[in-house]
Amino acid sequence: MKKSRSSAASTPKRKPKPSSPKLVSSRKSGKSKLLSSKEVYKGKVFSVFRDEVIEPGGMKNVREVIRHNGSVVILAVDESVNPADPDVILERQYRHATGQFLFELPAGRVEPGEATLAAAKREMIEETGYRARRWTLLTKYFASPGFLGEWMQIYLARDIRGGDAQPEEDEQIEVIRMPLSQALSLASQSKIHDGKTLIGLMLYDRLRQQGLLK
Repeated sequence: MKKSRSSAASTPKRKPKPSSPKLVSSRKSGKSKLLSSKEVYKGKVFSVFRDEVIEPGGMKNVREVIRHNGSVVILAVDESVNPADPDVILERQYRHATGQFLFELPAGRVEPGEATLAAAKREMIEETGYRARRWTLLTKYFASPGFLGEWMQIYLARDIRGGDAQPEEDEQIEVIRMPLSQALSLASQSKIHDGKTLIGLMLYDRLRQQGLLK
């Protein structure tokens, strides 16, 4: 005689709900108090300040901080041919600081007094020649908050059309179109080493999968 399966075995298991964040440290938190700030270097792109602060725990400390006006990053996509796997616009250029060629999303600094969306549109035209009819702010983040006060804002550009690039004299940029799946494959193979590009590609892919893009 065959044994009947229990009703519990046939009941589908519910997925556990995500747990709430838990406090794992009891060390005092809060803002540091600025005692003094001195500009020790001023360059064309950023300045370096030497700040004396009182940390939240009461300790006096010196912080060396890079101040930057902020940057915009552009993830330009063409969904017209294959919406399931749209083309993305990448750049390949040599970066002196790293000593190598990198795959990157188009990006550039925000000029003083310039709106970030205007900066994104300007940078995309200058570096790639592309223009877009639809713009969406995907996210903004600090590039390296331990010592760098630079906001980076990633914009999604859609309904794009080509044009002539207008790069600056010191920019030698190779503009590349490739399917999103190929770009993600390069990322998973550790062939994309630029942080803003990794964040932009993976966030866009996740939002697409979840149906959260308007």
